[in-house]
Amino acid sequence: MTTDVVVHLARETLMTALLLAAPILIIATVVSLLINIAQVMTSIQEHTVATVPRIAVMAICILVLLPWMLRKLMDFTVQLFADFHRCLG
Repeated sequence: MTTDVVVHLARETLMTALLLAAPILIIATVVSLLINIAQVMTSIQEHTVATVPRIAVMAICILVLLPWMLRKLMDFTVQLFADFHRCLG
């Protein structure tokens, strides 16, 4: 296994992980920002007011994006196994 193959595998793995995590992280950031703005405007500093909506939105986000995420992960895995011969030689 050459260093080019290792670098390519590492790059593809990191790009796939970033692609899968990015929508969830972006939605979490937007929801957190909106909740924080609402808390500042209403002067409500209760932790459950901030935590429960974030958890609910993240659960909904994961449920909605799960088929797409699984498809991307399966495509990556199939491609990895299809190019496995490069790793051996």
